[in-house]
Amino acid sequence: MTATAHALTESAFARRARDLPRKALPVIDVGRARLGNAAAIEEVARQWRDVWETLGFLCIVNHGVPPEKITGMTEAAKRFHDLPLETKMSVAVTHDQKGYVPAHGGLTTHSKFHNSKKLNTVECLVLATDYPADDPNVVAGKRFYGHTPWLSEDVLPGFHATCDDYMATITALGKSLLPVWARSLDLEAGFFNPFFERSYTYFRVAKYGPKNDLDEGEMGSNAHCDTGFNTYLPPANEEGLQILDTDNETWFWPELPDDAIIVNLGMFLERWTNKRFRATPHRVVPPRENDRYSFACFVNPGFETVGECLPTCTGPGNPPQFPTQTYWEFFDWYMKNSYTHYGKLKTGENNEVEA
Repeated sequence: MTATAHALTESAFARRARDLPRKALPVIDVGRARLGNAAAIEEVARQWRDVWETLGFLCIVNHGVPPEKITGMTEAAKRFHDLPLETKMSVAVTHDQKGYVPAHGGLTTHSKFHNSKKLNTVECLVLATDYPADDPNVVAGKRFYGHTPWLSEDVLPGFHATCDDYMATITALGKSLLPVWARSLDLEAGFFNPFFERSYTYFRVAKYGPKNDLDEGEMGSNAHCDTGFNTYLPPANEEGLQILDTDNETWFWPELPDDAIIVNLGMFLERWTNKRFRATPHRVVPPRENDRYSFACFVNPGFETVGECLPTCTGPGNPPQFPTQTYWEFFDWYMKNSYTHYGKLKTGENNEVEA
């Protein structure tokens, strides 16, 4: 269908949502920094800091993720999402926020960036770190520590291994850049390492089905900020991601090299830095004609990490803005506020949801 034909069948809301400016994301070469070169870490940290204090989104090149792993993950995602709904629902999302969430299965329920009550059109399989069976939190049945439900090998051969390999690759990339994060905050290079010894990676294998026309407020994924420390996202096969610019009013389509990976930070790190670094709102518009597959991988510290305001992010006239809490406490609170399938809305002092 031509652009003119699309325009004739689109609602006014759909045109407003898609007729937006384009803007190139900052591109940062992390090749030497991720391998531990001290001078490169310092140089990348300076560039890193400039972006996180302003736009809050960038993309990295020379990241070390082989293109065939991204291609393999795309093929695996297609195989999963092509299965009958009944089969996918056999691994439906659990108490631990792991498993399949069907299309129109949730929305960001309390956000200052949108007031839509339309359910998100995205469907996704949520995967996450599985801790050992004898871990005390697993044994106790503590939320988020339960194991991921998987389809059997005879139903989807090789899928489990492909996903595990991709998650491990992105987690290793995220950990290799921790010294850059630390130096960008004027901390010792190894500052964040202990918090990631029991890191929690959260991975959304998402499919956005095509929809040319959109109801008022309808989105693939409505405006939100991510939850944790940082997110890694390779370019999708179809565009859809939109980012809120620094004026907090203008949405734009990001442009980046084909071999780059998008990086942004989440609200836990924003709070840890006392809002020195920006967790930037973003959203996804459904594609017009073809399925869009997306692999956002969130690399986070261990749940026991205490997010006390960092010493380089507070001082006279700049007191801590947020209560001290563990990553588990923040993640649990955020999920209750963000997804209709998770639990009832809860709010508390200094806990206004901003995404």
